[in-house]
Amino acid sequence: MRKTANLILIVILICTGSVCHGQYTPWYYWTLLPETLMNEIIGEASGETAFNTIMETGGYTRNRRPEEYRSTFNESAYIYDKLRWYGIPGAKIVRVPAGSSTTWNGIKGEIWEISPGRQKLISYRDNAFQLVQGSKNADVKAELIWVGQGTAEEILSRDIKGKIAVAHGHVGRLHANAVSRGAVGVIAISGSRNYFDPLQIPEGYIRQVYDQDNQPVEKDFAFQMNIREGQFLRDRLLRGERIEVHAQVETSFEPYELQNVEAVIPGEDPDATAVIFSAHIFEGLVKQGANDNKSGGAAILEVARVLHTLIEEGRLPRPKRSIRFFWGPEFIGTRPWVDMNFDEIKDAFCNINMDMVGEWLSLHNAHFNLMRTTFGNAHYVNDVVENYYRFVGEGNRDRVHNRREVNSVPHRIVAPFGADEPFYYSIETHYGASDHVVFNEFGVRIPGVMMIAWPDQWYHTSGDLVDKADPTQLKRAVVIGAAAAYTIADAGEDMAVKIAGEIAGNAARRLGHQMNIAVDMISKSGADGLAENYKKAIWLVEAHILNEKTTLSTVSELGSAPGILDAHLNSLSGSIEQAGKAHLHALESQMKMRASILGTGPAIIQLNGTEKKAALVVPELTEGSFKLGRGMMAEKISSLSDETTAKYPTGPRIDRHEAARLINGERSVLDIKKMLDAQFRYETDLVDILNFFYLLREAGILDIID
Repeated sequence: MRKTANLILIVILICTGSVCHGQYTPWYYWTLLPETLMNEIIGEASGETAFNTIMETGGYTRNRRPEEYRSTFNESAYIYDKLRWYGIPGAKIVRVPAGSSTTWNGIKGEIWEISPGRQKLISYRDNAFQLVQGSKNADVKAELIWVGQGTAEEILSRDIKGKIAVAHGHVGRLHANAVSRGAVGVIAISGSRNYFDPLQIPEGYIRQVYDQDNQPVEKDFAFQMNIREGQFLRDRLLRGERIEVHAQVETSFEPYELQNVEAVIPGEDPDATAVIFSAHIFEGLVKQGANDNKSGGAAILEVARVLHTLIEEGRLPRPKRSIRFFWGPEFIGTRPWVDMNFDEIKDAFCNINMDMVGEWLSLHNAHFNLMRTTFGNAHYVNDVVENYYRFVGEGNRDRVHNRREVNSVPHRIVAPFGADEPFYYSIETHYGASDHVVFNEFGVRIPGVMMIAWPDQWYHTSGDLVDKADPTQLKRAVVIGAAAAYTIADAGEDMAVKIAGEIAGNAARRLGHQMNIAVDMISKSGADGLAENYKKAIWLVEAHILNEKTTLSTVSELGSAPGILDAHLNSLSGSIEQAGKAHLHALESQMKMRASILGTGPAIIQLNGTEKKAALVVPELTEGSFKLGRGMMAEKISSLSDETTAKYPTGPRIDRHEAARLINGERSVLDIKKMLDAQFRYETDLVDILNFFYLLREAGILDIID
């Protein structure tokens, strides 16, 4: 009885800590690095320098001259020149042929009204988003015709042959429907977020369209107008006014090469890579967003300058390990860079990816988010970066507790010409859709986190300009990135112990949060669903216990005396295990109380036949298959025979990379299912997981231990 009471007390204490998250002791702030080094990083970081990089490389969306495609892109040249100017070692541009690929390039695009009046309606020169990517050369005079929202039904009811269709709606849909029916081109009045900004235009694309005889249309085009200007044209057409225009479009398709820029801050052991910073400075060659993602490139450039300056001037000791930097096209540049450098980087500790980090947070109604790794790539980088997020976030608040202090904001980090506002931040579960995905891939296995501001109300629109960026936000992103990277790069035994303690403390809070979710699942259960929900609740907490223990174990790579450090990590891991057991015991009590309220017997977790089998199957990677390189898994599976793949079918709701990453030779297939289900809003079918692992066995990637 006393043991049970103690366990419940532990749960209460842990849950209380979870509830108090965000109510930090208002007079105590800490970072993993000592205050003296933090002051150097904070003082050296310049949000204005990063802001100027955005201004220089993405002040506005411009038309690239043909010569730029044949030489060096403006963004690549700027980053490279700055690296050379700063004296950062290893600065180079790596050019990767894009094969026979070409990219669309706008040269001219205008629509002038020629009847009943004479005025310019649209110009590519005014705003590059007005001429839609994919438009072809044209020089036509045609009548405008209003077609509502551009649906197939609306277009079929009108005579549009030889005319320019105008609609309020998605440009791609309008173009496909209208041009296939004989329109020579289209004008879309588009505003993806017009409720707050009637001037912005979303990024648009059109595809090849075929006419009613199934022949490719050779000359067609699409323009976009913003909501404010477009409504004038719409109203004229709705009044029945006949408007004739002259449309002129000139475009080209330019061959290009991928241009990746890289540099390195060498450590005492230059061959040991601790952190790889990544940021894409291209997202296609036409779109040129200031925050997405010139801001990420600008921020890691400033991180490189700050660390290099502090190290060379002796204000920071040279770290034990190196820090690498990569700028390039999103995905299509990152993938070949990882392939080309795989032997050098495959043992890197982690990746920090900066994507959209410069947004003025209050202007965007945004938070600055840290997207953690998945359970399959559990790593201490999550807690290291979170440590500095918390420091900046909690230290830049004016608390009522501190109102009588000389400095009511205890650790003010504000750029001289930036916003003076709180740091709105959030620590989130994993999300992909950026370059860290490449590092996290199963065959690469470099744990990668992403720093990103969201929501971005000007995302992928003509409004993504430098005026939406904030030097203060950039400075804070640089401070967090530089401090986290240096912490990991220079970590020895002492720092490893501090990081381990940080993880253990955070684990208690995170497990407390999952406990709250599990309690809610049980509390909402009816008599029919209690047993199933209780099982899901238990499995949810068990999955998170496994993840926290794995995260803690990764700290061992920082220790120079593994025996001593490992003993400490095992001790902390035991504490997490005990806390987890306390949660599970409390959930059992919660379930029994719920059953009593419902007037039914206590729920019993019973495994079905497939679950019993999965609990006994422990997959283990074959020798040499842990880090074989990007795309390895897909290549090996694709080489299997049709007969083999048909024998082991898998449904669409299985994250193959995450399932494979969770294989460690100790977890059963049932454990892996629990860890998959704990991360996604949908459940992964256990049969799909088993069949997928059988495919991996057939491909020689793993052995299955029954």
